[in-house]
Amino acid sequence: MNMRSCAVAGMFYPRDPNHLEQLLNRFFTGIPDTGSTDAKGIVVPHAGYIYSGAVAAQAYAEIPAEFSGTFVVIGPSHRGFLSAASAIPWETPLGVVDTDTAFIKALDIEIDEAAHATEHSIEVQVPFIKYRFPRARIAPVMMGEQDEVEAAALAQKIVAAAGTTKREIRIVASSDFSHYVPESLARENDLYAIEPLRTLNTGEFFNRIRSRRVSACGYGPIAAMVEACRAFGASEGKLVTYATSGEVTGDRHEVVGYAAIAVI
Repeated sequence: MNMRSCAVAGMFYPRDPNHLEQLLNRFFTGIPDTGSTDAKGIVVPHAGYIYSGAVAAQAYAEIPAEFSGTFVVIGPSHRGFLSAASAIPWETPLGVVDTDTAFIKALDIEIDEAAHATEHSIEVQVPFIKYRFPRARIAPVMMGEQDEVEAAALAQKIVAAAGTTKREIRIVASSDFSHYVPESLARENDLYAIEPLRTLNTGEFFNRIRSRRVSACGYGPIAAMVEACRAFGASEGKLVTYATSGEVTGDRHEVVGYAAIAVI
């Protein structure tokens, strides 16, 4: 069977299934029960699990573990590929995650498996989904151009596909924030950029990303997720937590920023 193989297992997260499961269990242990919270979309970092895994778990915890629908996982292309979907199953050390082929077909986005083959922004999300939502499927979408027009167009495609297929979906926007800047600057700029998302104001989010030159790699996926969730009735964004790589490495001079955001 044709399958998207793990490209960054053993680098971004453990290849050994037992080690990976133990690590994911540790990330989720102790996260407070969010009660009635059921986010329509989340922002999740995609760095190595040792750096951003705890933040990622807090984002996924905003969705009940019983969810068994389809995750639309939007990740940026780090290698310059154009926007493309994947329609084959995805391998993880914990087992295979099936794609929702009917939803992907309804998205009407070009399929390009080769473009997805070595991209990590979506791959690092899939073990989290397999672990916490074992019955869920995925619709992986890699985003090339990330401007306002492309984000709005992708949001419209997601909304239309959900209407056509009647699928229950949740949307994952895969993104880190500031890259390799002093921690104080990363925190200041990232929180400044994130603030408009509390009111789902993607226009101001783009303005602030540009004005502060925030080196968030997945601002397009974030905007597309927010706009689609707004169409599904979301009314606010909630910053669940923010952290930097410096909190793990001890190096506060050059950090990467990580945020868990829930759109509800």
